Parts: sequence; structure tokens; C-alpha cells
Amino acid sequence: MHVKVTPVPRIGGALLFQPAPHTDERGFFSRTFDAQVMRDAGVDPASFVQDSQSRSVRGVVRGLHVRGGAGEAKLVRCSYGAIFDVIVDLRADSPTYLNCESFELRDTEQVSLYVPAGCAHGFQACTEPADVAYRIDRAHDPAEDISIAFDDPELSIPWPLPVALMSPRDRAAPPLAAALQLMKESCRPTDAPSARN
Repeated sequence: MHVKVTPVPRIGGALLFQPAPHTDERGFFSRTFDAQVMRDAGVDPASFVQDSQSRSVRGVVRGLHVRGGAGEAKLVRCSYGAIFDVIVDLRADSPTYLNCESFELRDTEQVSLYVPAGCAHGFQACTEPADVAYRIDRAHDPAEDISIAFDDPELSIPWPLPVALMSPRDRAAPPLAAALQLMKESCRPTDAPSARN
């Protein structure tokens, strides 16, 4: 079963893994993860340490989320329904810094999006419901969570539906500039221990 790997031109290091689901009168069968395909694309399949899933009602926005410190890479797939998915490159040393890209991910295609560490990610559920599967390369640490306002004017993300629901944390998320400052502060080395006398 073939999986096509396509780089995302506007976000350095982001990849789309596009399988070819086998469909017949019963429905479909699709390979959603292949370690060798990941290796061939330059992603260590053994780096993923956690699988998670969310279910959202139509119109819900989750994000934009990024992780401070060393960041985290994600493999994101809409396992049921459809989502409008967004990534923003927040890596100051990246040639695609501050670029934003959006995708429609659907259960009928089972495409996975690889989101590199240092990129913010969010999505809006376009169906009732929409399930999203995540594969993440670092254990979750809530102290490193950083959110960015979904309606930040600098990003001007064209969410396709009115925003129905959000978490209180996402609703109160700071603008992009403040989130970038939080990321910068989270990457500073800790103070060196005091010298012994």
C-alpha cells in the first residue's frame, strides 16, 4: 500500500503523508502509519512517545498551541469527519518563520500532517463530530504549554465557520507577539549553579 510524502512548501520540515485507501462496497482500509515511510522521509518513527485523540463538535476551535522549551513534533490525522487544520512556523531561525499554512484533513483520505517542533498548531471541526488523532514525540508538560489567540490579526487565519466553542485557556490566549516572547523566555538556559567556595 503506497504512501505519498509531500513537503509543505511554506513550512520548512512539515510533511503530508498521503496514503491510498483501499475502498470497496464494505468501506475502506488505510495504512495510517508506516515506520519505514517515516524513516525515508527523515522522521524517526521511534521518537513518538504518546498517542492521543480528541473529539470536537462542529465549529469548535482547538488552538493555536505550541510548546515551549525543546518544543514537540506531532503527527496529526483526522480519523473521523473533517477539520480545517492550521500550522504556523514560530522557529526564529527558520527560513519560513511566521509563515502560516492551512489544510483540510478528512477521514476519507486519512492524510497525516507532520508538524515540526517549534510550530504552532490548531484546527476547527467542520463536521459533527470530528475526531483527531495525534502522535507526539515528548511526554506532556503543562508548564510548557503556550497558546496563541485564534483570531490574532497578524495571522488572519480564515476559519471557515463561526467559532462555536473554545476552552477557557484558548479563549484567553495572548496575541502572537506575547506568545513569541513566552517561547523566547522558555528557551533561555537556566541560571548556572553558584560556584563553590
